[in-house]
Amino acid sequence: MSAQNTVPNEARDETGLQEWIAAFRPKALAVGVSAGTFDSAMSEVTFAPEVVKRDRNQSEFTKTIWDYLETAVSDLRISNGKAALKRQQAALNAIEAKYGVPAEIVTAIWGLESAYGTFRGSDPVLNSMASLAYDARRAEFFEQQVIAALTILQSGDTDRGKLKGSWAGAMGHTQFMPGSFIDHAVDWDGDGKRNIWGDDPRDALASAAAYLKANGWVTGQPWGVEVRIPDGFDYLLANRDVIKTPQEWADLGLQDTEGKAVPDHGAASILLPAGAGGAAFMVFNNFEVIETYNTADAYVIAVGHLADRISGAGPLKGHWPLQDRALSFDERIELQTELTAQGFDTQKIDAKIGPLTVNAVRGWQVSQGEVPDGYASPRLLERLRLRR
Repeated sequence: MSAQNTVPNEARDETGLQEWIAAFRPKALAVGVSAGTFDSAMSEVTFAPEVVKRDRNQSEFTKTIWDYLETAVSDLRISNGKAALKRQQAALNAIEAKYGVPAEIVTAIWGLESAYGTFRGSDPVLNSMASLAYDARRAEFFEQQVIAALTILQSGDTDRGKLKGSWAGAMGHTQFMPGSFIDHAVDWDGDGKRNIWGDDPRDALASAAAYLKANGWVTGQPWGVEVRIPDGFDYLLANRDVIKTPQEWADLGLQDTEGKAVPDHGAASILLPAGAGGAAFMVFNNFEVIETYNTADAYVIAVGHLADRISGAGPLKGHWPLQDRALSFDERIELQTELTAQGFDTQKIDAKIGPLTVNAVRGWQVSQGEVPDGYASPRLLERLRLRR
């Protein structure tokens, strides 16, 4: 059970946080945090109102996938990635040999998470985690992160002064949450500490590979392959729940960008992140493994494509619907509300364009005789409004 919190959201303040800390202390001690560790670490924790504000509002801001990829897989990030891999080549080769995760994938995660160690975060993690636990919107998750952070300090992997990260609590070169650190961080350099915060990135790089391996990474399998969609393709098949072998997809006319059948890397589905007017990908199990790091399709594509570019591959060949922009938070709410009102239930009105909303969009598109690609665009919202 979460520590009790009856303070209204708008009245969250320093006094309330200190009361929450006092109420939370017995729970932390009950799961193995020592009184000394708790009292020493939590005595300096202060309320972080900006962290709470950012956590509540982070759904407001979105980018189109092509805008995101333009930054995430920029020429500078590619060149810096090649240089970073070269600097850590020996360690990354050994990490790949142990965990089966390609050096380029680990390097790409490093690049996206901290710009190859350049931006590791400077916010005190306990301040952020305690403030978010006290805020109570996702109390159980953040209480677990507080306990994990205290456990890190108790184990001696680092001290409170170095326990820093992003505003959301992600730490070090590869931006591990405290709970993920407890479960997956490794001491690669053998100094007795799992140090993902310091200038030497090896523990963090190995920890990222260990994380992916533990979540099911398949050695030798790509994350995905860019493909061409043939004329007459049944877009209802472009669904993550529709799984076929590459040969079965080839039999339906799907080929890679060179016009060849995709090799048999295992079962795969077809992903159209920008609908029928954008690039298409045949994605494998390892796509889902990277999703455990960050669930956004754009992030997973960015990691995979950046890894490919670091390996020497060229840019994506598919086009994007550049005339579109990202839907705003309010527009995403409106989209879900309209779909549900017109008989295509999105199950939730939460501004998140996940599988349930995509399937509702497909259903509506089928009813209108449109290409059922599930793409939630401003143009689709306009058509929905006309059919109220």
